Amino acid sequence: MNEQEKKSIVFLAGFMGSGKSTIGPILANTLGYEFVDLDSLIEQREKEKIGKIFSDKGENYFRFVERSLVAELSHRQRMVVSLGGGTIVHQPTLDVVKQCGILIYLKADSEQIYRRLRPKGDRPLLRTPEGVLMDDEQLKVRIGELLAQRSVYYEQAHVIMQTDDKKIGMTIDTIVHKLRGCLED
Repeated sequence: MNEQEKKSIVFLAGFMGSGKSTIGPILANTLGYEFVDLDSLIEQREKEKIGKIFSDKGENYFRFVERSLVAELSHRQRMVVSLGGGTIVHQPTLDVVKQCGILIYLKADSEQIYRRLRPKGDRPLLRTPEGVLMDDEQLKVRIGELLAQRSVYYEQAHVIMQTDDKKIGMTIDTIVHKLRGCLED
């Protein structure tokens, strides 16, 4: 990014388990920005958990709400937004994110993601169509499939930050260094 493209919103993208919700609040605090977790905001607005929204209203409805909130947030200032893992898989949404903010892809390999997600059962896209938790092999295959589908979108980020086996503090320091000169004062 160059000086003329200074922004005041930082968007964190990446697969579930890549560290967005962990890194986001710390990065926001470091920058003196507000932090918004898009999935949490959706749950607040819809008054339901993500899994319930998926099961009751479907993924298309969830993605519509997600896109609407991204459009709403795009007009705000001085904020770090943790996006859902599939938010930018809709090209018009990706375009809005890249136009109004700095997009950082927190990249983790499939094995690291598997280790982070295995103990969690609250991710609707990591369940069978019947809503049953996937076994280890099914989960590994599903993570690989979703990563392959989403990589083309994730890789369009302004900044790509590998998060595998890195300490959070070092990741934050590296991101802040990369953002230097790109953020509005």
